[in-house]
Amino acid sequence: MDHLVNPMKLTTVRGGTDDSDRLLAEWLPAVVRWCSHLGGASVDPEDAAHDVFIVALRRMDHLYDPSHTAAWLFGITRRVLAQHRRRAWVRRWVPGMSVERPDPARGPAALVSMSQTSERVRSVLDQLPLAERQVLLLCLVEERSDREVAEMLDIPHGTVKSRMRRARARFLAVAERAGLALEDE
Repeated sequence: MDHLVNPMKLTTVRGGTDDSDRLLAEWLPAVVRWCSHLGGASVDPEDAAHDVFIVALRRMDHLYDPSHTAAWLFGITRRVLAQHRRRAWVRRWVPGMSVERPDPARGPAALVSMSQTSERVRSVLDQLPLAERQVLLLCLVEERSDREVAEMLDIPHGTVKSRMRRARARFLAVAERAGLALEDE
């Protein structure tokens, strides 16, 4: 067990805060953002993020290297979102179960997503395969490097580049069909 890094030393200690509080404070915004972008319309991002942190806090002793916290949390997020999407699918098809819809008047993030352009962009993103959507989110929205994304997704660096190329091309094609005018970078 001495090969394990103490999970309670995820970051330098700032004051007397608890390590689980520190993990939440540092990673909650990123996890909610991942859930929002990758969950789809049928998944409540805040509910999914809550479930991610329940799993993460229970499994903190499985984090061997604090420098891999992002990859570790992203892996948990991917698995939790898959569970949430399966539950949403079952609720849609099982008679007598109602589909829960997130309250559209929750806060500033919801107000932004209510704009017509935002909804159209989300619709375009939802049409991309999940693997390509993940790479787009991590590289463009999260502004992570190709190598960091490769580590987080546990795929080769070249795969990240090829998925990114396909994702951009597919996004542009779908956006054009949806009538979105996009500026080239």
